[in-house]
Amino acid sequence: MILTILGCHQGMPADGQASSCYLVTEGSTRVLLDCGPGGATALSAVSHVSMLDAIVISHLHSDHCYDLLPLGKTLLSGRMKDARRFPTLPGAGATQWPAVPLYVPAGGRAALGALAAALPVPTYPLLDRSFDLAFDVAEYEPGDVLTVGDCRIGLHSLRHSLANCGMRVEGPAGTLAYSGDTFDVPGLVELAHGTDLFLCEATLELTDDTVHGHLSAAQAGEVAAAAGVGELVLTHFVTADPEWLAARRADAQRAFDGPVHLATPGRQFEVQSRRFKATTRAPEPTAREM
Repeated sequence: MILTILGCHQGMPADGQASSCYLVTEGSTRVLLDCGPGGATALSAVSHVSMLDAIVISHLHSDHCYDLLPLGKTLLSGRMKDARRFPTLPGAGATQWPAVPLYVPAGGRAALGALAAALPVPTYPLLDRSFDLAFDVAEYEPGDVLTVGDCRIGLHSLRHSLANCGMRVEGPAGTLAYSGDTFDVPGLVELAHGTDLFLCEATLELTDDTVHGHLSAAQAGEVAAAAGVGELVLTHFVTADPEWLAARRADAQRAFDGPVHLATPGRQFEVQSRRFKATTRAPEPTAREM
């Protein structure tokens, strides 16, 4: 199993980085976890949306789902690039890509429909139908388990300012847990228990237990230690400043004595069962690479 970081920025894109967006590849199976602003562009650098087996959205804050709209328009636009209007365009010709399964929290279908309706394309009404033609939309409930190709994806309710589900992705090679956004430490320990890799938000410098609902890097380290995970990847950062990020990594390392990594766009992590784990590890990025 390979985890590719496409976006790791909290809120809106900044510092040249997209918001939350992560690609999981297990054999021939490709699953996108969240798709915040900038995610569609980042995905296009490594794959085409039509090659995805599913997209799963943790919650409906815009920094985790907004780029579903351009992904849908990408799928629909293939039907419009006919050779009569684009005679020199490589690959021009009417293309009908199959609808991509899209799993969203309860109420997500209506919310995304309103998003599409708010930004219409009057001359090409087809492009306004992302969420009934480009995607096969299904609403999930906490506790559901999705089967997508070689992956089983469990949805675990975690407290946040909006309904949020963390994800536990299990495949033949290993198991990955992803927090979404939450300050629910006990729930996260249950979600991540015994996983090979834990992808966890580390938004805050100081712990804040208010209803806004985010974790500090120190809390992410505490969860990783309590859950007995193999490796911890911190994400959902408010800045790309190398010194600030290094300090957050150090915060997590004080609680968790396993490998702690910083998510950076384009970085890949192998998720492999610790029973078969190779002894070598990819080096941490330098301050320049971060």
